[in-house]
Amino acid sequence: MTFIENLRTRWQQADSLLCVGLDPDPAKFPDAFVDDEDALFSFCRDIVDATAEFACAFKPQIAYFAAHNDGEAQLQRLIAHVSGSHPQVPVILDAKRGDIGSTAEQYAKEIFERYGADAITANPYMGKDSVDPYLAFPDKGVILLCRTSNPGGSDLQFLDVGGGKKLYEHVAELVATKWNTTGQCALVVGATFPGEIARVREIVGDLPLLVPGIGAQGGDVEATLQAGRTAAGTGLIINNSRAILYAGKGEDYAQAARQAAQVSRDLINRYR
Repeated sequence: MTFIENLRTRWQQADSLLCVGLDPDPAKFPDAFVDDEDALFSFCRDIVDATAEFACAFKPQIAYFAAHNDGEAQLQRLIAHVSGSHPQVPVILDAKRGDIGSTAEQYAKEIFERYGADAITANPYMGKDSVDPYLAFPDKGVILLCRTSNPGGSDLQFLDVGGGKKLYEHVAELVATKWNTTGQCALVVGATFPGEIARVREIVGDLPLLVPGIGAQGGDVEATLQAGRTAAGTGLIINNSRAILYAGKGEDYAQAARQAAQVSRDLINRYR
């Protein structure tokens, strides 16, 4: 089963558009992890096991692992744990890679062979040849930055490229038509810009959209759903990270994360 097929199945079976982001910051972990050399893995494993029922995907952010000694090995273990214990939930490795083709080939091996992720986030701004190495893995997903949730995204993404078309609109059109010949592509569109979500949905049809920015970043869930859902009430991978990861500070951290994930899933479903 391909990433896109698995994602669509998961939307239906779990009745969920919620993506649980895994951005582990040891400074925010409960005290029980202070002396745990495998704290990144152990904490995220517990969050995964507690929230899998409500998740359409998990999205570990690679930088939060790579910044720590042995963090990359713990990331490998974490993805292997998801694949073994929750194989129905795809893993999107948030790496935002973007480089020339020969280097991208190595990144593709890193993400898909070394880590075993089901999809990658990538930067489209070096063109199609920088994306092709990821598309060479036909069962994997390639999720390309389009309209990001950070304020500075407008510095480039909102530039006029001619005829009144913005750069993010051009990217959306390219990906949905000329680049997505294998059916592996999706786009990143931030929840902080619901008007742009609606515009991207208009351009790309039913192409999946990864939407960061709800929860701690303040994105409006209702506006996101109204702007981005497909006619079938799906089409979105709505990421929530910190509000779920750090919902509890004590021994009940996993149960608190589970409750936060269920609340987030149910809130999303209210507006589907």
